[in-house]
Amino acid sequence: MLSKRIIPCLDVRDGRTTKGIKFKDNIDIGDPVDMGRFYYEEGADEIVFYDITASSDRRPIMLDVVRRVAETIFIPFSVGGGIRTLEDMRDVLLAGAEKVSVNSAAVLNPDIIRQGAEAFGSQCIVLGMDVKQVEKSERIPSGYEIVINGGRKHMGIDALWWALEAERLGAGEICLNSIDADGTQSGYELQLTRMISTQVQIPVIASGGAGKPEHLLDVLTKGCADAALIASMVHYGTYTIREIKKFLEENGVSIRNV
Repeated sequence: MLSKRIIPCLDVRDGRTTKGIKFKDNIDIGDPVDMGRFYYEEGADEIVFYDITASSDRRPIMLDVVRRVAETIFIPFSVGGGIRTLEDMRDVLLAGAEKVSVNSAAVLNPDIIRQGAEAFGSQCIVLGMDVKQVEKSERIPSGYEIVINGGRKHMGIDALWWALEAERLGAGEICLNSIDADGTQSGYELQLTRMISTQVQIPVIASGGAGKPEHLLDVLTKGCADAALIASMVHYGTYTIREIKKFLEENGVSIRNV
């Protein structure tokens, strides 16, 4: 059985880690460099860094912050936000990331997935998906729609179709974020996660809604996710990564570095 991964997420705005609820009302919670180092020492399997306003502000990602985080951790490091071109991908990888996450730019230009996979390998390319539940329709048969630019723009694209298309284009992994669950700490969107995880052949990271270890247990088992992104529950000190991993291991989940 492949081990499941626990991945803290650093949402960064203006060089500081921030957290909101359903992509709104963000507050400053700390320095991303210090937080990345802390989670690495706590036993995180990977770190995800998102420059959350780079796409909506139409500016490059903050490479200096990426570089400073990368210098302090020695685990896989995935970076997203404002990545639009192969040059952007190359810059982020040279700054110390192992993976680049494309979200809004890939929706607007799907070929960037293929270009990135051919240039750097599929293992480097993560598709970030921000998804909102909507009424089922001919256009959105799954009932889940892709939203871009930090939750600001609905695209009329079915989430399941987009996941399968991104896999075909060469994405090596999907980070699946439920906008409805984001920051609520009331649990992951299990129906959405299971739907995507069981239809694609690449790993799926569940994101949005983690509030207690039981939520991770549910999404890694019932939701069939390969990894779970966490933020609020560790950012606010409610749980430690070690506590979460110990709980999961005690409940039969294969976990790394408990």
